[in-house]
Amino acid sequence: MRELRSFSASGYAQWPLGMSLVMLLFLIESSWSQTALEEPQEKIIHYESPQGLGDPIALLQKRLADGSTTLSFEPGRGYLPALLKELRIPISSQSLVFSKTSSQRERINPQTPRAIYFSDAVSLGWVPGGKVIEIASVDANQGPIFYTLDQSEVKSPRFSRGTDCMQCHLSSKTMNVPGLLVRSVYTASNGVPMAQVADFVNGHNSPLQTRWGGWFVTGTHTGEPHLGNVFVTDPEHPEHTDLAANPSRDLMDLRDQLDTSRYLSPHSDIVALLVLEHQVRMQNLITRANYETRYAKADLEKNASWSQQRISLAAEMLLEYMLFRNEAALTGPVRGTSTFVADFERGGPRASNDRSLRQLGLKSRLFRYPCSYMVYSPAFDSLPSEMKSYLWRRLEQILTGQDRGGTYATMTAQDRREVLEILRETKPEFATWLRHADLGMK
Repeated sequence: MRELRSFSASGYAQWPLGMSLVMLLFLIESSWSQTALEEPQEKIIHYESPQGLGDPIALLQKRLADGSTTLSFEPGRGYLPALLKELRIPISSQSLVFSKTSSQRERINPQTPRAIYFSDAVSLGWVPGGKVIEIASVDANQGPIFYTLDQSEVKSPRFSRGTDCMQCHLSSKTMNVPGLLVRSVYTASNGVPMAQVADFVNGHNSPLQTRWGGWFVTGTHTGEPHLGNVFVTDPEHPEHTDLAANPSRDLMDLRDQLDTSRYLSPHSDIVALLVLEHQVRMQNLITRANYETRYAKADLEKNASWSQQRISLAAEMLLEYMLFRNEAALTGPVRGTSTFVADFERGGPRASNDRSLRQLGLKSRLFRYPCSYMVYSPAFDSLPSEMKSYLWRRLEQILTGQDRGGTYATMTAQDRREVLEILRETKPEFATWLRHADLGMK
């Protein structure tokens, strides 16, 4: 079996090419028992420190403070429209969740669902009549930072950093780092969650039939019905809800479900939800890779071998997800109902022949090219050099066909070639690494 020599601060560790992460599940879980709460994170991560934050909300607060920008207040919606405009978050990203599963649960129900709006680095949660807007804003080095913005009109609005957000946003569901969540729960007609969907995984891993319990969904798809737009009919056995009999399976908008005039859009686009789910787990994996590398470097002198393995484990899991090796296949065409597809595909760099990692597939898989657009994110760019070197080396091996076993056996030659070409043309750091590798400098 060919071997990968994985870079670390003091040497190299061995990783068998093609080995599935499933084979190392016990080892991964053992490493994760050392969570961010159990580690001396105040000496390594400094997550709670306000110093040096460069996330979009921290930068916006600086602009508000120096007067270079302002936020207008709109009756009924407060600062929401101004925030979306300032942060360049498309209205078409609106996704509506009616389960009472957030800090403003007392205001959430199927008639007043919570609206989620998102870009690559910021997510906003807004409820009609809510006292605050909830915000998750990704810092390139620290991961998601959680804020609230009071929905009262003032001359100088200020964002407050959340103090209780870690109750939900730091757990095994977020990979034991400050992270993001998309839930799927069986929900009663008043919005009360009745039970978790047992097989749902936070990310693109889960089949559609386990997704979107407690959410409104607009759009069409083929195959098994999803859990969107569904209310529990048997509280004693919520999992027995008859999805096939759901009359709201393919909604074109939500005007018949609730008063959509209170919202910025009548849609909760199925494609936006698919992208959001992919992005949430991808960001958590990037944060995990960052933290694990920093912990490994701090622990290098005590246990060099385990430090190297921590980097390898985090990197392999990131790569597997980033290259969609564990994606639940779509069973047919998926179509949204808003402008989200056009708004989303418009962003990001493009390679020759107008190719982009943001191009959606929406037939058998979410994206046309199986590599996450989050590779361009500031959070990915800020990964420690030890992690980046490992990732570049493995990407070269996978995309040039050196690794054809195990996890990557089903990745076609065409997919490998096109992803390699796109990254070579649009990711300068990777292109430089490849040139140095060709010259024998790596």
